[in-house]
Amino acid sequence: MTDNSSFDELFGGVRLMAILRGMGVERSLAVATTAWDLGIEAVEVPVQTPTDVEALHAVAEAAAARGLRVGAGTVVSPEHVRQAKDAGAAFTVSPGFDVEIVRASHAAGMPSLPGVGTATELQLALREGLTWVKAFPASVLGAGWFGAMRGPFPQARFVATGGMDAATAPSFLQTGVRVVAVGSALEDPAQLPALAQLLAR
Repeated sequence: MTDNSSFDELFGGVRLMAILRGMGVERSLAVATTAWDLGIEAVEVPVQTPTDVEALHAVAEAAAARGLRVGAGTVVSPEHVRQAKDAGAAFTVSPGFDVEIVRASHAAGMPSLPGVGTATELQLALREGLTWVKAFPASVLGAGWFGAMRGPFPQARFVATGGMDAATAPSFLQTGVRVVAVGSALEDPAQLPALAQLLAR
């Protein structure tokens, strides 16, 4: 059995998480700083290329200086788990539910946030001892999916990821989603005030 209840503390009640995908080192640092200054403490850097791993390491160092922690995203192999740990990640995020990755991450001292998109995957994740899961792709699943899942699985805590921005996030949060993950919205000055309003609610 694994346990990822530490996400309760990692998210700290903040309803948004930032995803910095494929931005390179300098841009990742800049967008991470925008997120932190806005009040978004949870940041994920996907690790699909060597440059991504460099960016994760740089962002993790900058986060540590603020007393914050950063996660590694798109973790789909044991090698990704090792790279995440070496780069200073505090947690891992995956697009799907792979019990081997969940357990490897847990063994490395990093709680895992696996992706689910069906009742079966969610049930398996909960049986593994996980209460926090990433619903992906949230924009395709739709806000109604979360309400449907809350009936049989009231203990599940969802992070909605995929196609989320300041305009779509409110409808998902209203269904009981705990956290919405945003990416390109953080680079759109027009969306920043709306994101700040979401954080203030």
